[in-house]
Amino acid sequence: MEHSSDTLDGPGSDAGAAYGDTVYVGNAGHDAALDRGWILGHFKDPGDPRHSEDVEIKWGVHPPGDTRARWVRGEERTALLVLISGRFRVELPGRSVVLERQGDYVVWGRGVDHSWIAEEHSVLLTVRWPSVPGYAVPLRES
Repeated sequence: MEHSSDTLDGPGSDAGAAYGDTVYVGNAGHDAALDRGWILGHFKDPGDPRHSEDVEIKWGVHPPGDTRARWVRGEERTALLVLISGRFRVELPGRSVVLERQGDYVVWGRGVDHSWIAEEHSVLLTVRWPSVPGYAVPLRES
């Protein structure tokens, strides 16, 4: 079996590349910046290998003090947040969870309202399922 090797260290390497409709090679930091952190989910074009109605994945980079504009209410998805770096607080009904060590994580299921705040510059990997529309918050609310 013949193998080829793709690297992301050449000129223009920040840009991801689709290979047909089944493979995409990219960089989470670069690609996430193009779509509010989201690198996989229903919001990607149907022909894009990153399109999925089953799961959403976010590479979230949050400056200190960054906070969700409003609480998520009536959640229909299950979520997993894994701290890569920083210190990040997740607000849940009746409790706060602080993620402060690399690898700390929190999972919540359907029906759990939530919000969050970055207590320090933080990077998180978020996985949510299923991928459904209707949860995006405008960048700036009036």
